[in-house]
Amino acid sequence: MKILTHTDIMKLNIEPIQCYKWVGDMLENKGNVMLPAKISMKPTEDVFYNVMPSILPQDNSGGVKVVTRYPSRNPALDSQILLYDYETGRLKSLLDGNYITTMRTGAVAAHSIKLLSKKGFNKIGVIGLGNQARATLKMLLALFPDRNIVLKLLKYKDQHLLFKEYINSLPNSERVDCVFCDSYKDTVKGSEVVISSVTYLAEDICENDCYEEGCLVVPIHTRGFINCDLFFDKIYADDTDHVKGFKYFKQFKNFAEVSDILNGTAEGRRNDSERIMVYNIGLSMHDIYFSEKIYQLAEVQGIGQETSLKAPDDKFWI
Repeated sequence: MKILTHTDIMKLNIEPIQCYKWVGDMLENKGNVMLPAKISMKPTEDVFYNVMPSILPQDNSGGVKVVTRYPSRNPALDSQILLYDYETGRLKSLLDGNYITTMRTGAVAAHSIKLLSKKGFNKIGVIGLGNQARATLKMLLALFPDRNIVLKLLKYKDQHLLFKEYINSLPNSERVDCVFCDSYKDTVKGSEVVISSVTYLAEDICENDCYEEGCLVVPIHTRGFINCDLFFDKIYADDTDHVKGFKYFKQFKNFAEVSDILNGTAEGRRNDSERIMVYNIGLSMHDIYFSEKIYQLAEVQGIGQETSLKAPDDKFWI
């Protein structure tokens, strides 16, 4: 078994576009994956344990990710992944899941934005300025290197200043103008794309009239946009089982999975007037696929520590 730490994975220097391609590969092949809905255990309102399994027969891999959130911890989110050989059941790797969770989440959000935003969008409202927002914007700047972009950043402590510094460190940052906003309303109103990566919101952040015609909303952690469920023209999700328990699911005007668009069984954006929401709840198939690809890269580059759990060799061992 290979142990891959966060530092090991960062050493691989994986390009944003590669992460974007991995996400697209899995969304197109979602029908071939064994993907039960994740189990979410919430001992308190703001603490959770999410257990996320999947099996990818076509890639000879399977595994499970466990992600936890403790607000008192820094960072609040943490995760680990077990990667198995599908044919033999051998445990191939234990991986730190923080890079994988962050980059696949950012890549999925960027994939949805490229697929479903209005043509020529350039005004992006960003609520929640942590690692996942950074990953999303890193992906977008790689996908749209020649586009001038206005980032409307919701002020929070000093994070909007740190976020601007981060953006300035990225390629193509000269095409980005950062504007600081004092309220949710100021951030959302006038934005053609709204990205929220806040992990907890107690109530909806804006009234209906704040959402411009043609806008795309990507709520990475789903909270804060329940009112949109009732009047947005189209709502998509990465997986139906993960959203069918939503309060207004049966009242969505039009609903489909993102993979249905890619495979031609559902319509995407029809025009630049439609208001669209994409609930990417987070699928373990991406985590396991990323883990498999990272494991392969680590094998080639000789990164990671080999160890064994010394499992019993005999049928009767007690």
